[in-house]
Amino acid sequence: MDSSFSTTPFRCFDPSNFHPPITNQGHYTSFSSRFKYSTTPRINGGASSMVVTTNSEPKIVTGEAGYELEDVPHLTDYIPDLPTYPNPLQDNPSYSVVKQYFVNVDDTVAQKIVVQKDSPRGTHFRRAGPRQKVYFESDEVHACIVTCGGLCPGLNTVIREIVCGLYYMYGVTRVLGIEGGYKGFYARNTISLTPKVVNDIHKRGGTILGTSLGGHDTTKIVDSIQDRGISQVYIIGGDGTQRGAAVIFEEIRKRGLKVAVAGIPKTIDNDIPVIDKSFGFDTVVEEAQRAINAAHVESESIENGIGVVKLMGRYSGFIAMYATLASRDVDCCLIPESPFYLEGPGGLFEYIEKRLKENGHMVIVIAEGAGQELLSESIRMEKQDASGNRLLKDVGLWISQKIKDHFAKQQKMAINLKYIDPTYMIRAIPSNASDNVYCTLLAHSAIHGAMAGYTGFTVGPVNGRHAYIPFYVSTYALLS
Repeated sequence: MDSSFSTTPFRCFDPSNFHPPITNQGHYTSFSSRFKYSTTPRINGGASSMVVTTNSEPKIVTGEAGYELEDVPHLTDYIPDLPTYPNPLQDNPSYSVVKQYFVNVDDTVAQKIVVQKDSPRGTHFRRAGPRQKVYFESDEVHACIVTCGGLCPGLNTVIREIVCGLYYMYGVTRVLGIEGGYKGFYARNTISLTPKVVNDIHKRGGTILGTSLGGHDTTKIVDSIQDRGISQVYIIGGDGTQRGAAVIFEEIRKRGLKVAVAGIPKTIDNDIPVIDKSFGFDTVVEEAQRAINAAHVESESIENGIGVVKLMGRYSGFIAMYATLASRDVDCCLIPESPFYLEGPGGLFEYIEKRLKENGHMVIVIAEGAGQELLSESIRMEKQDASGNRLLKDVGLWISQKIKDHFAKQQKMAINLKYIDPTYMIRAIPSNASDNVYCTLLAHSAIHGAMAGYTGFTVGPVNGRHAYIPFYVSTYALLS
């Protein structure tokens, strides 16, 4: 056995001894004092990588008993004396039966809700929702929507609900769709989006706007926003995309433009810090069941059958673990958070042999980022994609071959292994009912925030309540 892993216990899935992975909120580090946030994340990979430096002064509001509000930027922070207007929702017949239309300006959402009696009140975020006063007139708004990064169930739903929400709630009729990700601002055509155009797109997977990795040129993007007269920018994407959105906001702020920038966080891996859950995750877990079920059928239909399923999860194993919990047919779940080793007592090979002797078959689920440290340097890849993410070697194929080689060498037991990789199948489907509702809430939260003059924020639920989270918080947490 490799001595470098001799002290690392093998973590196999045991329902009777399962402790869920640390929630996303466990990764968040609060800004406890006023300082300028400056870092150098990469937006594009390779020689053309750009360096991002975000140096806005965080808006920290403190109160009694250790209360701290991580407030979001507002247009009036750099454009004073902006006029306000009554929120059109108060005259909207669809809302006439609602007793309380608007969110109180002092409403905030606690980042930590499990406390002791002497604990400080801690970090809070501004609660999402419609405000009584808005900073844009309906005819003044010219919005745009862009999707970046990989596909995820629910992208089309978010697009649809932004368009329909702007139109039906605020009377906004001018919405542009930016094609092909960030580079679409300066290198591609745009699509005029209306409720009629987006009516049925939530029933399709992917994104009608197209997407891409990289392509971020801040000056060209903001020049395009300024030239087109765009006043609200809705950016849907993951960690690299949100870092790019933070830079776009900074440039807009420096130019003094009345443009609200709102981010809708997206990742299939469900690993965005601070927020409870990312959209599309429920759909992906549900779809992953089909692959696990196929692996189970294959393995139990033949003597000493082993089904190996690789699922997405670069740095976290939420998809693999939740799919395992939901399936109940999985014998072993391997995730990036739990190191494992192959040979020797407590190793994976020993466990496989044990399960085959007991049951005659087994199913293994592995996240794509698990076991990367076990891959030899000769086959490990240190290259990056256009968003700066390290390209991973196919750990599913590697571990399948290692299992075959081990049992062929031992000659104790003949195995039959089937490897299933549904990686891109499960992310290219339409979102399910639960995610459709969630996407609607995210889209509407972003709209309400932008109309109220907030900018430089991303939206998401924190302990079940939707909130506005400053870009500097989400991008800092993503880098931590």
